[in-house]
Amino acid sequence: MPRTNFQELLDAGVHFGHLKRKWNPKMAPYIFMEKNGIHIIDLHKTVIKIDEASNVLKSLAKAGRKILFVATKKQAKDIVSEFAKAVNMPYVTERWPGGMLTNFPTIRKAVKKMNTIDKMMTDGTYETLAKREKLQVTRQRAKLEKNLGSIADLNRLPSALFIVDIQKEMNAVKEANRLNIPVIAMVDTCCDPGPIDFVIPANDDAAKSIALILERVSQAISEGLAERKMEKEKEGPVENKDSAVS
Repeated sequence: MPRTNFQELLDAGVHFGHLKRKWNPKMAPYIFMEKNGIHIIDLHKTVIKIDEASNVLKSLAKAGRKILFVATKKQAKDIVSEFAKAVNMPYVTERWPGGMLTNFPTIRKAVKKMNTIDKMMTDGTYETLAKREKLQVTRQRAKLEKNLGSIADLNRLPSALFIVDIQKEMNAVKEANRLNIPVIAMVDTCCDPGPIDFVIPANDDAAKSIALILERVSQAISEGLAERKMEKEKEGPVENKDSAVS
């Protein structure tokens, strides 16, 4: 059974593309028609593509892999952070840090710096600093938190990216492509779907559209995590039994 249906997508405005003059011809297979100068997305194909993407995300979550969510546009960032947090996945909703993927060791160093500052604040070291030094450390911590706080637990490269608005997040797409990291994305009619591994043709501007797609894919991730937990619980007694025998 599909994770969503035509009517749900229609009600959320997922079908509204961009003006015809802004279209990318490579999105033609996903366009149903033109109405009043605006391209209308074929929602029957969107239903199929949501299922395809969801199956991939569910499998990754079940395998214990991390999916990095990326959305820095105003109407998407809060929605994405909410759903990503709910499934304990890392996300970037502020400016994309250059080299986030291609220079991952440097990004990890910055995260470690943030953790070092946190340790200073708990072990009493912070209180021994001069007033000016305290201010500098506090500002540095705030800046690091804003840019990297949501990826603090990302200890290795993600196994996939989920992106809202590939035009705005082109740097993230390019870095993922360079490292052969699969990209799953909401792709509007003005975009080139070529660099995207799993295209979800959809309106990537309307909050309702973004929320519906994120709800469905995060649900798939939740299912994968739940199945992973169940499998581990089943394996537990077997391991205990083996250790008891030995």
